Order: sequence, then structure tokens, then C-alpha cells
Amino acid sequence: MAKSVTPEAISTILSIPAPDSSSALPDIVVQVLDLKPTGNRYTFTASDGKKKLKAILQSSLSSEVLSGNIQNLGLIRILDYTLNDIPTKNEKYLIVTKCVAVSPPLEAEIKAEVKGEESGIYFKPKQEMVTKSAAQIVHEQNGNSAPSARMAMTRRVHPLVSLNPYQGNWTIKVRLTSKGNLRTYSNPRGEGCVFNVELTDEDGTQIQATMFNAAAKKFYDRFQMGKVYYISRGTLKVANKQFKTVQNDYEMTLNENSEVEEASNEATFIPETKFNFVPIDQLGPYVNQKDLVDVIGVVQSVSPTMSIRRKSNNETIPKRDITIADETKKTVVVSLWNELATDVGQELLDIADKSPVVAIKSLRVGDFQGVSLSSLSKSIIVVNPETPESKKLKSWYDSEGKETSMASIGSETSPLSKAGIRSLYSDRVALSHITTNQSLGEEKPVFFSIKAYISLIKPDQNMWYRACKTCNKKVTEAVGSGYWCEGCQKNDEECSLRYIMVAKVSDASGEAWLSVFNDQAEKLIQCTADELDKIKSQEGDGNAYQMKLKEVTWVPHLLRVSVTTQEYMSDKRQRITVRAVAPVDYAAESRFLLDEIAKMKVSQ
Repeated sequence: MAKSVTPEAISTILSIPAPDSSSALPDIVVQVLDLKPTGNRYTFTASDGKKKLKAILQSSLSSEVLSGNIQNLGLIRILDYTLNDIPTKNEKYLIVTKCVAVSPPLEAEIKAEVKGEESGIYFKPKQEMVTKSAAQIVHEQNGNSAPSARMAMTRRVHPLVSLNPYQGNWTIKVRLTSKGNLRTYSNPRGEGCVFNVELTDEDGTQIQATMFNAAAKKFYDRFQMGKVYYISRGTLKVANKQFKTVQNDYEMTLNENSEVEEASNEATFIPETKFNFVPIDQLGPYVNQKDLVDVIGVVQSVSPTMSIRRKSNNETIPKRDITIADETKKTVVVSLWNELATDVGQELLDIADKSPVVAIKSLRVGDFQGVSLSSLSKSIIVVNPETPESKKLKSWYDSEGKETSMASIGSETSPLSKAGIRSLYSDRVALSHITTNQSLGEEKPVFFSIKAYISLIKPDQNMWYRACKTCNKKVTEAVGSGYWCEGCQKNDEECSLRYIMVAKVSDASGEAWLSVFNDQAEKLIQCTADELDKIKSQEGDGNAYQMKLKEVTWVPHLLRVSVTTQEYMSDKRQRITVRAVAPVDYAAESRFLLDEIAKMKVSQ
């Protein structure tokens, strides 16, 4: 096994900033220094003993670090890379896209004798005078090829993982894996249109691209699902975590000057599906959130196909439920829709007795039966994948899992499940525990149960919004008559009202303002938003509305709440949201208090 670095390895990398993946690179072995995590990747300093270069491992290589193959002070052989410029610092940054470990950690950093004039910081070399025109070079390389072929021949295709906002010219080769609708918007700056696409390269890395106005109209018809494109002249920025739909630190914007060419008349590719699995027992924080999840599990049961009728257009669509389990000894129901229900669902039904393993990408987490999963049009299912996670899960299930008693994850998180109201006694805290700990929920939502009283509901607040009767999203008044739903892209003559309110709650330790949404608010106020609106609008009885709100106060409730931290005007604020409501069962409450007293006696 190699115990030394390649002499002048850094100089070799600098001299070949964009190696052709089809040509053989010289042997490049460097030492890994200062290895540390940055997001879902690892950064390090590559050293050949004389020179050093800042570097980053693409996310697919993170498993090599976690497994211990790549370690600090160890040696790696770089098989493919991209050298990026950082204009603001006039430096270069090495992105390692393929490498292998060649040596475990050495006792110390390798150091060679360095001449005085050599420097550890590398500036961008000046461009040498080119004697041939660009047209001559293109003609020599590819003659009269199609535009997409010319783009492929004259520019090196960059993997998505290598892109960053500081990079100059780049070309990517990607497949269109998701395409949104062309939407219109209106804001103080004017009106316009926008649409989003999700792009996936050969390594399975994904990125979201957005186009506005002229670019949206130019590329909407050009982008077709499943086709492969060469794309260049776009810009990147840090992804907005609130709206991103793929696992990538950056998002792309294409303008009317961007280049999009279909990769026709050449071999295309099927992107590798990359998963970021969430264990079943950790699905709770994702309930009703925008984040999509990937799961892997052993199929426990498969239902027959059901026909569900849509309220919007009376169309019937197929649905099938499967139940999966994993090593956490928890189960969850996954609802498959449309083709996934009829095609893959039927395949799973045929082999259900063999307990197949399924890996599913891009699922929505809902609160039906506490916690449930639902497929989308972009969801991908792989049956019995050849991955380490699948083999490990299958081995566990065959050895002990099939004989283990499994519990539904929903039974522990929903007051409506078989566990009943008892679930609202888990994680019981006083309000002061939440309000005095402002760091709660900074990284991800945390959940607690509280027993509290509604002490105030401000009658002058905007307690509801106009909602679409089909999808419950906010609607606006349409031109002429009716209401326009952006989500359904249609006009309706009628809409419904849905609660979105705040209420002050109190317990023996203090008080706090809580955000309450429709389903929970209906349980607290004991009427729908439409019914309360009618009471408010009654003539000659202005006090009826306020009296209805006062009836709610000083009644004890069991509340399941989530706690998050939001930033507003550079000020971090805590947001507490009600996720479940139940009346106090005094028999259950008494048993809970007796258990707490018993625990206190034992601890004394």
C-alpha cells in the first residue's frame, strides 16, 4: 500500500484544471489534512508535501469518511476532479468527484523541502494568447455536428455536485425528472410568470432550476419530461430551505440568455437514484411539513387496489396502501397513487409473502392515523435494491425482525390512534420549559405535550382565510365573479373559510401565544370558521361573536405542540404551533399524576 504522496501532485492538478474523463490522468496521490464536515459534505486540504490546495469531497464520498476509509492524515488517490475558481479570493478550489483511499492515517503530515519562492496560495494564471479562433477549434473538433453535440465536444460536462455560485462557465448534462406548471404571480413590482424543474445528472445528484417571465415562456415547451439536456449559462445561489424540493445546497436560475439543448442522437443515461433515508421512528417532525422524505423498509402487507373519487372533477384514481417496517421496530402505512398503485403495487402484492425490501424516494408525510406517507408524481420505488442498507435490513428481518412485535409509529403521535389520548401524555412539560429555553427548535422542530387553558383569543384578529374547497389553499377574488385557486388553477363560485389564528394559553408556570390552524381550532371553538363568521355578521347582536370566543377560555385542554425558531428583522423568535387537541380525561390525568409522584419518590 502506498505510503507516500505523488511528487508535484498539486502542480499537476493546477496544470490540468478540467481533465477529460475519457483520458487517463497521471497518478495523483495526496495527503488529507484538516478533514472536517461542512453540511452534507467534507472539506479538507490536499497536500503533496510541498504545496497545498483547499478541497471538498462530493456528497457521494461522505460514506467513505463515515466508514473510516478516508481519514485525516491518510492518503487518497484522486481519479477525477474539477478545479473551480473563487473570484472573490482569487484562489482555486479542488472538488474531488472520484477517489479511493490508499493508506490509513500516517503518524504525521508529510513535508518536503520547499523553495523560498514557492507559495501556498495559487492565483489564477493569465490567459495565454490563443492563435486559433474559436470557430477553427470547433470545426477541427467536431465539424458540422448538431448544437448539442458541439456543446458536449467543446466544453467539459460538469457534475452537478461540482457547481457553486463562484464558478464561471459550465455545462451540465441532466435529465428532466420533474416539471412544474407555468404559474402567474403579481407583486408590487408587477406581474409575471414562473415555473420550476428538477434536474438529475448521471450520478443521481439533483438540483432545482427556476425560470421567470421571458425565460419561463422560452423554455416551458422546450423542457419535456424524461429527456436529457445540455445546459449552460445559468446562475446559482444558496437554496432557500423553505421552498427547496431536492437535496442540494444550491438552486439554479435560467434566464433568456441561458442555453438549453436536447441531447439527441447520442446515448442518454438513466440517473442513479440517490436516497437519504429517514428511519420510521423519526418521521414525526416531518408531519405536514414541506420536506419530502426517503424511506426503506420490509413490506408487511399490501392492500388491494382502491378507487378514490376526486372532489374537484369526480375523476376516479387508483390507490393502494402498503405497510413497511424497519429496524426501529416501527411500521408506517405508505399510500401509492396512480401508476405506482397499479404497476409497482401489483408487483409487491404478488411477492408480499416473500417480505421484499422497498426503497421509496420523495414521499409526503401526513397526519392521517398519526403519521402516514403518501406518494407523489415524482416518487420513485425500487424493489429489493442492491444497496448496503437493503442487505442490512433484510438480514435483520430474516434473523430477528420477523419474530419481533412491531408498533405503528402513528399510535405514539396521534390522539386519534389506538393509543388514544394517552399519547398526549408523552413529553409532558410546563409552558415555562418552552418559553425560557429560546434555543429549542433551532435545528429542527421539537414536540411537547402540555396541559393548559385558553386564556385569550383576540376578537379583532384575522381569524380565517378564504380557502379552496378542493385543496384548502388560499384563494383570491377572480375578475368578474368567483374565486381563483392558484394550486388548482381554476375558478370556483364558492370558497370556504379556514381558521388561522393565535391564542394565548396559560398554565401554573406561565403563558405563551400559540398558532392554531383549522382542524385544531375547530376542536377548541366547537364550530367551523364559516359558522363563526355567520355569528359575527349577525345584525343587532354584536356581542354573540365575542361571547362565543369567551366560552372557549378557561377550559383545560391537552395540547401537542411543535416548537421552532424563526428569524424576523434579524431577531430570532420562538413559534409554538398546536398540532393536536384533546379534552382532559380526568381518570387518565389522575393516573399520570400518580405515576409522576411515584417517580419523584423513587428519585429521592
